[in-house]
Amino acid sequence: MQTEPSPGTLPAREHLPAGHAGTPVLDVVIPVYNEEKDLRPCVLRLHEHLSRTFPYAFRITVADNASTDATPMVAARLAAELPEVRSYRLEQKGRGRALRTVWSASDAPVLAYMDVDLSTDLNALLPLVAPLISGHSDLAIGSRLARSSRVVRGAKREFISRTYNLILRGSLQARFSDAQCGFKAIRRDVAQVLLPLVEDTGWFFDTEMLVLAERAGLRIHEVPVDWVDDPNSTVHIVKTATDDLKGVWRVGRALATGSLALDRLARPFGDDPRDREISGVPKGLARQLVGFCVVGALSTLFYLVLYSGFRTFSGSQVANALALLVSAVANTAANRRLTFGVRGRGGAVRHQAQGLVVFGIGLVLTSGSLAALNAATAEPAHATELAVLIVANLAATVLRFLLFRAWVFPDRHDASPSTVVASHVPAAPTGPGPTAAGPASPVYATAPQQSAYGTGTSPYGTGDSSYRTGDSSYDHQTWGDATMRMQPVRPTDHDPRDAR
Repeated sequence: MQTEPSPGTLPAREHLPAGHAGTPVLDVVIPVYNEEKDLRPCVLRLHEHLSRTFPYAFRITVADNASTDATPMVAARLAAELPEVRSYRLEQKGRGRALRTVWSASDAPVLAYMDVDLSTDLNALLPLVAPLISGHSDLAIGSRLARSSRVVRGAKREFISRTYNLILRGSLQARFSDAQCGFKAIRRDVAQVLLPLVEDTGWFFDTEMLVLAERAGLRIHEVPVDWVDDPNSTVHIVKTATDDLKGVWRVGRALATGSLALDRLARPFGDDPRDREISGVPKGLARQLVGFCVVGALSTLFYLVLYSGFRTFSGSQVANALALLVSAVANTAANRRLTFGVRGRGGAVRHQAQGLVVFGIGLVLTSGSLAALNAATAEPAHATELAVLIVANLAATVLRFLLFRAWVFPDRHDASPSTVVASHVPAAPTGPGPTAAGPASPVYATAPQQSAYGTGTSPYGTGDSSYRTGDSSYDHQTWGDATMRMQPVRPTDHDPRDAR
């Protein structure tokens, strides 16, 4: 699977123009599975709301996830009745698969989705997409956990939702408040680059997309919503929770090993005010100091626990050396990833070797302090030993930070390119899908169409308003395997260690 290379990274965010009449600015996707009863009132209500309140042209796309009831026929009738409604049929289940496939085919510059039960009050739709239209944000989500949100749901779902978001905060350092609310939007230019990195095709799709976007430094706008639980929801809570936890583990491991090419999501240098250099202030110093202090405090506690344990069967000098060695390895690894933002395994052995040299300097300081204490007192109390070691470790910590910043993880300012960023534009689909008809998977309405936001092939055209794909091959062939041409940039323009 290949994608066509293209120069540059994500473009700078700009306000989207209204465009020509009939060209949709917003495409709202409603993924459904066996929703023959709720689909029609949902679409009619959403259509009426958008017609009355939304100032831009819009489209509503029903994405049918292999329904076995009359849902496809209901969707087809709605598409025939309302010119702004389209239907899409997938032969495989999976909400993430449906969103990826429809979003990849859409020509609208703003893409959104909501659940068919319309649990979220539609008055939040315009505030959701407005920051994307204006160019202020890259993604937007509805939040049921914001202070001003008004939510009606049972204690069980409330507990599950809050627990899940706490897990995301603790394991993936997520800062957004509500990952599971079925009310989200994304700019199409961001989706083109972000979605190839998202592996999940089910309920974890939203969370994975948000985590990767946040780690890449994209701006996520949160909208407090009014939300009423649907008691007839068909979500299998246990299976969904299990799949979500597996997804958290997979994404966490990928982020820890640096196997995700998040650099391709970078905006042009200078688009972010944090890119601006201020004379006399080293870039990233404040963030590095905070990270180093947190890691240092945890490392000190770890060191003291190890020292107390080793002290039960060895002398003070041996216990100090062993405890300092183990904690130094852990400290170097933590500072490498969390403080200085170095990802991947490249240079890890060299960094640990340099860290051991720094460890040796700390060993001299702490061992010398213990030797001075033993010379002053024949049998010092254990509490006194710990107090002396804390003071010595504080001095060693200051020295360690200076050496880490200047020697182990220095800022590179040499003239030769030392890092690359990547970008791509999805290639046109090469297999059966919304732009190519196949004998096993007929596709309708695929006429080329000129868009106000670029030239391309519209999946909707001017004829019939429904189309179908027989499998998920379009999904994979459109986005490919994230292969692209890598382009060097100036080291001063982009530093992968300067995580946002």
